[in-house]
Amino acid sequence: MLLLLCLALVAASALATPAPGAAGHRRRGTEAPNVVLVASDSFDGRLTYQPGSHVVKLPFISFMKAHGTAFLNAYTNSPICCPSRAAMWSGLFTHITESWNNFKGLDANYTTWMDVMEKHGYQTQKFGKLDYTSGHHSISNRVEAWTRDVAFLLRQEGRPMVNLIPSKTKVRVMEKDWQNTDKAINWLKEEAVHYDKPFVLYLGLNLPHPYPSPSSGENFGSSTFHTSLYWLEKVSHDAIKIPKWLPLSEMHPVDYYSSYTKNCTGKFTEKEIKNIRAFYYAMCAETDAMLGEIILALRQLDLFQKTIVIYTSDHGEMAMEHRQFYKMSMYEASTHVPLLMMGPGIKANLQVLNVVSLVDIYPTMLDIAGIPVPQNLSGHSLLPLASELSENGHSLKDLHPPWILSEFHGCNVNASTYMLRVDQWKYIAYSDGASVPPQLFDLSLDPDELTNIATKFPEITYSLDQKLRSIINYPKVSASVHQYNKEQFIMWKQSVGQNYSNVIANLRWHQEWLKKPRKYENAIQRWLKTHTLQLFHMQAHTHTHAHTYN
Repeated sequence: MLLLLCLALVAASALATPAPGAAGHRRRGTEAPNVVLVASDSFDGRLTYQPGSHVVKLPFISFMKAHGTAFLNAYTNSPICCPSRAAMWSGLFTHITESWNNFKGLDANYTTWMDVMEKHGYQTQKFGKLDYTSGHHSISNRVEAWTRDVAFLLRQEGRPMVNLIPSKTKVRVMEKDWQNTDKAINWLKEEAVHYDKPFVLYLGLNLPHPYPSPSSGENFGSSTFHTSLYWLEKVSHDAIKIPKWLPLSEMHPVDYYSSYTKNCTGKFTEKEIKNIRAFYYAMCAETDAMLGEIILALRQLDLFQKTIVIYTSDHGEMAMEHRQFYKMSMYEASTHVPLLMMGPGIKANLQVLNVVSLVDIYPTMLDIAGIPVPQNLSGHSLLPLASELSENGHSLKDLHPPWILSEFHGCNVNASTYMLRVDQWKYIAYSDGASVPPQLFDLSLDPDELTNIATKFPEITYSLDQKLRSIINYPKVSASVHQYNKEQFIMWKQSVGQNYSNVIANLRWHQEWLKKPRKYENAIQRWLKTHTLQLFHMQAHTHTHAHTYN
């Protein structure tokens, strides 16, 4: 196969170069490398190491692992598109930038790491999905996020399903992603190769995000896992694990809300679940191929040896684990992301166990370029972990904080959620820390996160909660989000005027809403009356939206 031949050529080239990592930490005064960041959507990071890596062939991710550094415990800082990407591009935690949902991200003029690199002499270019600024996504998506505190339960998504192209030769299934990959390659060939100064290139892929499901209504969601036989044949069907589910009555209350709003509380056959997972893995294989096209182009243009390549994703995909699809959850399938680096100064065949997260991208980019890293960032450069700094006597444990924070404030989850990952523990707190029970998992003994041991080990739970509160005053943040949601909803309601009842009834929850419209409108009215708001003058709203985090 041509692809395998090209891969072999790249491998031979990499093996012929000086040992990666020999240069160690990027030092100012040395020639700065080019940087290529490929960021996909919804890619489960557990597929980049065993046993997850056995289920689907990902040759270029495997290549990056062999010739670079893989971070085996990398996490999103918010398991949904826009807030996660806001963290990646700003280097700041979600509550600092107030990127509360898919509609509320960074200001359009926010200074990102790419802006800083451009200011310091890098040529910059970006293609494909960005999605880190405010103002995107459907009206339905916004209203669902704003009304998540309302005392009703409505299905908001289409039932997860699969759709197959029965062709063993159909390679380009996600045409838009392939077109953006082509644009990136053409830019490398026609422009970047001629530059006399370093460049940074960003390519954002939509895959392996599920495809839209128009049957869900006007503001449809994306619940269709779509691929061709070409990619499905890359999946080892016998290795697909059917996840265990708790009975509906034993689910954590927030998990039940998520499962219901995602239309997953009905019956699913084992074949349905296996198909959804197989199609998802096939979509991951197509993603890997696009990453591979970028790597091969760098090789063909003699840019490979002077370019650092980074691959990551905004979040994972539940793929029917815990009776859910999509993300918006603190379980591993949703929060664990791939993070791989290779190139000059990056150690080969290194697997880093430290917990890291997407806010680390910003300081890492600046560190690669030899630009001083601001002290106010939430993240830390990953270069020390990916190079041979250990020769200076540093322990890997000293090179990055031993914890990461992830938080979620958007749709399909009816309480603000906070996750602290440290050692073998995953601690998840909700809302004000009192009204919703927390969760505690020992990932070393319970990697599938089926046994909440928060009440069994109260001392550990208390200690982790205190640690979380030292990082973020989460009851206060939750209260701010409650206030924001009501203010935003009231402004939207006023904007649609007399058409309000018709518009709100025909959002993605229309099938259930239209059965009892009065009931659901009354529930919203009761919600709006609680906790009196000073809505006649919107100073709080104006203050919230006046922030520019530079």
